[in-house]
Amino acid sequence: MARPKVVLDANALMLPFEFRVNLDAELARVLGACDVFVPSSVVGELERLAEKNRGAKAAVQLAAKYEIYKTARRGDVAVVHAAKDLGATVVTSDAALLRILRHERIPRITLRGRSHLILEP
Repeated sequence: MARPKVVLDANALMLPFEFRVNLDAELARVLGACDVFVPSSVVGELERLAEKNRGAKAAVQLAAKYEIYKTARRGDVAVVHAAKDLGATVVTSDAALLRILRHERIPRITLRGRSHLILEP
């Protein structure tokens, strides 16, 4: 059986540095062993933020350990497209993106209680 796939947005990559959430441990708890992807535009967004934000700088380093999903799309569109293309669940706490994902019926994992991740129904 294929391992579940997960797409991280910039917001998800910042969680370990904003809320001390162990992203890998939480993903393993929620989904088991999974393949993690980061859209290339998300890395670009974090690199731009990294000039002024230490958390973003750390998030760029974290993103480097995952597989990069090459895309010319930007922002939420890139994340949604990657999830559809890969058949993946998206990890985010971005309210606007969560609304789009719900509408598109894409599975979502989000932060709950500032301490752990949950798979949204």
